[in-house]
Formats: sequence, structure tokens, C-alpha cells
Amino acid sequence: MAKRPMYLQHVNLYVRDAERSKQWYEDLLGLHTYEYRPGWAAFMSADTEQSHEVALMQLGPDAPLQQKGQVGLNHLAWRLESLDDLKEFYHRLKEKGQPIEHISDHGISLGIYLRDPDGNGVEVFYELPRAEWPVDYHIFTREKTGRGRFPGPWDAEIRADGPPAQPQPVAV
Repeated sequence: MAKRPMYLQHVNLYVRDAERSKQWYEDLLGLHTYEYRPGWAAFMSADTEQSHEVALMQLGPDAPLQQKGQVGLNHLAWRLESLDDLKEFYHRLKEKGQPIEHISDHGISLGIYLRDPDGNGVEVFYELPRAEWPVDYHIFTREKTGRGRFPGPWDAEIRADGPPAQPQPVAV
């Protein structure tokens, strides 16, 4: 039997302007840039033991942007260590005037969703330790996991029902 992958190591994103995107990911997420080549790419990571977790590849100012709802990457998700870290991140977004697309309580995690300068989806989230999950199956089913485990400064903005359901592919 073939061995399975260890984990997802990096994502490669096309952007219009690598410098602008690099600056956004450094300033907002605090990512470390291991290599930057102006006009071509930036290789960045939150984990400095990794060569990169995201590569930002420049296409140029006229490259078409991803359309909402099209097939492709929905978002990148960056996990924070604690709920307090997520609260600090939320306050940083507010201080910087960064628009928040939505905030969702998923029962076992709370995610803050935003867009990078090219409209790529970015989630920053906190997830309960596995031992604290209310169930070990159907972990994203509201009736099984419940909501309201993550009180914080976002209470007025939180979307209790999560993102809207996505259309499912039809078998042909």
C-alpha cells in the first residue's frame, strides 16, 4: 500500500503584485518571508522551521481575479494557538481597518474570514483541542457540536449558522 502524505506543506497563490501581497501577509498575519524576488514571487511562512507555507506568484496587474463561487481555492486557513490569540488578532484587524467578510462559529472552532489584496480568501481561526470536541464524528453538524463556546469581542458580528451551503456537484 502506498504511503500517505504527512501533511499539506504549502499553497501556491497567484497574485497580481507579489510586493503588495507580501506586505499584506507580513503586516496582517506576521508571516516570515524566506525569499522575495521582486516581480516574481514571495515565499512565506508562519512556521520558521518550514521553507514556506505559502508562495505568492506574481502574474501582473491585468491578471483576471478569481470570481466568487468559481471552482478553485476557497480560502487559506491559519490556525492560532489560543482563543486569546484570536481575540488579539480581531482587535488588530479593527485597528488596521481590515474588512472582515464574516465570522463563523463552527462548534469546534471559530473562524474570522477576510480577503487578501487580490480577493483570495483567508481564514484565521482557533480550534478546540481534540479532547474537548463534543463528538468525534459529524464534527461540523450544528445539532451535534452546538455553538457559543467562543465568546469574545466579535459577539455582535458572529454568524452562528456558518457559511452558506455550497452547491454540490451533480453526478453524471
